[in-house]
Amino acid sequence: MSRSGTVKRETKETSISATWELDATGSEISTGIGFFDHMLEALAKHSGTRIVVQCEGDLHVDGHHTSEDVGIALGLCLREALGDRMGVERFGHTACPLDEALIQATIDLSGRAFLVYQVKPAASRIGTWDTELVPEFFQGLVANAQICLHLHEVCGRNSHHVVEATFKAAARALRQAIAVTGDEMPSTKGVLA
Repeated sequence: MSRSGTVKRETKETSISATWELDATGSEISTGIGFFDHMLEALAKHSGTRIVVQCEGDLHVDGHHTSEDVGIALGLCLREALGDRMGVERFGHTACPLDEALIQATIDLSGRAFLVYQVKPAASRIGTWDTELVPEFFQGLVANAQICLHLHEVCGRNSHHVVEATFKAAARALRQAIAVTGDEMPSTKGVLA
């Protein structure tokens, strides 16, 4: 059975088509924001999954709606792809370095949404992407996938490195958590919710 989720989401602010395949690899990303595309490509590559996103957003306003709505769409895709979460490892944890930057990520496919984001890149913008939109993306992802994600900056100076290490750490933790390692529900209460 394929673990895949697909969403088409239309609002007055964005038009998004997204697919997330947990048992395939690769990416086709187009959001109109170059550095955001680069981060989503890193998310796909380092999670060992395939992400396809086509987004047309109101970038003449700013990148907020695009960033948040792509997070929402990918969260819905991930939730669908995980299904009842039977047999998954459930938890993942990693520390990802990128030169002077070090980010820790811990994930629980708990069925409950919670984000702890303690990452503070010094720059307000990387390329054309506002760094304050990084947690907006992750909040949309977490809330709609119904997962718990902790992201902590241990150290870092270069904002590009800090944000890129954040996406790679989240991806590596997710890779561990989505691995099918059994055939039982990974919860003593018999359900993840």
